[in-house]
Amino acid sequence: MSNTFDFDGILSAIDEQSRPPLHLWQPAFSGDIDITIDAQGVWRHCGDEFQRLTIPKMFARILCKEQDQYFLKTPVEKWRIQVEQVPFYFIHLKVEEGNAKRVLTFISSTEDVVILDDEHPLRIETDPESGEPSPLISVRDGMEGKLSRNVFYQLAELAEIDEQQQKAFVQSAGQRFCLGEF
Repeated sequence: MSNTFDFDGILSAIDEQSRPPLHLWQPAFSGDIDITIDAQGVWRHCGDEFQRLTIPKMFARILCKEQDQYFLKTPVEKWRIQVEQVPFYFIHLKVEEGNAKRVLTFISSTEDVVILDDEHPLRIETDPESGEPSPLISVRDGMEGKLSRNVFYQLAELAEIDEQQQKAFVQSAGQRFCLGEF
């Protein structure tokens, strides 16, 4: 049994067209459901972590954001859930070099795949009390995902330092993204 992560297997299984057309579904508000997503992307029901990854993966596909609230939406129901920080938590990074252009691809704990590009930019939010950076990437429809500490360190290793601006940057899909000041 291998302990390596099958990044390519997940990427080949992803079909962008398979995401439900949430924007077309307009069900009435059904109420609140005791489902939460914590700061590390762990999905819980009534305080207990889901034991089968297939359930959070399925729910992540029907997750939407309206104003500052999160909902699980079907054609006939819309249930509000609680999200501690952001709903996605990215735990894997794939770096592809080619055609003089680097592409950084992230996979979340619910196997959502995002390429760091102009449609999915990176931003760094700093905790005002601790000063700790919180790297966030745009996922879809106004929702963001947090990069795990390990993934952020991998990005830092790829960073290029701009001495004039005194900032660190990473390149992806022909774009330049700031990781912070040094």
